[in-house]
Amino acid sequence: MIKISIYQNAEGKITGFKSTGHAGFAESGQDIICAAVSALVINTVNSIEHFTSDTFNIKENEKKGEIDFKIVSNLSNESSLLLNSLLLGLQGIQEDYGQEYIKFV
Repeated sequence: MIKISIYQNAEGKITGFKSTGHAGFAESGQDIICAAVSALVINTVNSIEHFTSDTFNIKENEKKGEIDFKIVSNLSNESSLLLNSLLLGLQGIQEDYGQEYIKFV
């Protein structure tokens, strides 16, 4: 199961996330849920790095399937939009495939 934690600031705006685990929907290399989550997460991080001047910390552990990402500067409107878009996409995956594969904690 992929576990997702969403980090928020005092204003309730998303400032980061932590994604841990593997969905277990199918064999490695065939797991469409893992592929979808990975694509959304990696695209969000790359987009924030490319399209904003926000600074962030990121920790990765490929074996655990873990990415821990936090904006450490002031949150720009662009990063806020990208992080909200990530959340929307992850929620869509959860709605389509269920909490046995992706869960918000």
